[in-house]
Amino acid sequence: MAVGVVSSSISFGVKNVVGSVPSSQFEGLVLALKEALGPSSGLTSDDVDVGFLTRLMLEYDSNPAEWSKYAFGDASRGYTRNLVDEGNGKSNLLVLVWSPGKGSPIHDHGNAHCLMKILRGNLTETRYAFPEDDELEGPMTVISEKTYKEDAVTYMADELGLHRVSNRGSDFAVSLHLYTPPNVAKEGCHIFDEKTGKSSRVPGCHYYSAYGRLLKQ
Repeated sequence: MAVGVVSSSISFGVKNVVGSVPSSQFEGLVLALKEALGPSSGLTSDDVDVGFLTRLMLEYDSNPAEWSKYAFGDASRGYTRNLVDEGNGKSNLLVLVWSPGKGSPIHDHGNAHCLMKILRGNLTETRYAFPEDDELEGPMTVISEKTYKEDAVTYMADELGLHRVSNRGSDFAVSLHLYTPPNVAKEGCHIFDEKTGKSSRVPGCHYYSAYGRLLKQ
């Protein structure tokens, strides 16, 4: 997937373990998020400030020249999951590439928490209430719908409901996702039928690429 280049001016004051300056503002963000999370197992842990993590994401001005090496798209899929970093083993940071006119199924987050930043294009998030009775079939209830533009950041967790993310544009869109803990990658999640509310389990969600390299599918 080819992407254009924009400029970036934010400077993250983070150094890696050998004391060198990060190679780009995006890599600085990756290191800053990892350092902020420390040994914690989730965004809601007492020693983690979700607001601070959100500000780190907001302060980064998206620059495709910095993150495009992680952005592998596939028009035959709704989206691809591309691993950027696994933090200290308690989180994962992904670049998702969304095919035009497609999106995710309605899904939960496997008791994990997620921050999403739009790196390119616009993405529409539709939130739904959890079905009240697994035995009864019926249309799912929409709680809200919002379109996020480039550089916007939003937070999602199971206590806020279920959601689907869609790219309604005519070109690829790209987003950055921080999951803590990385439950979906390891244990999977549930997807839901919008018309019936019935759920089905999806086993561990695999990566399309890792650390800038395509994986065998």
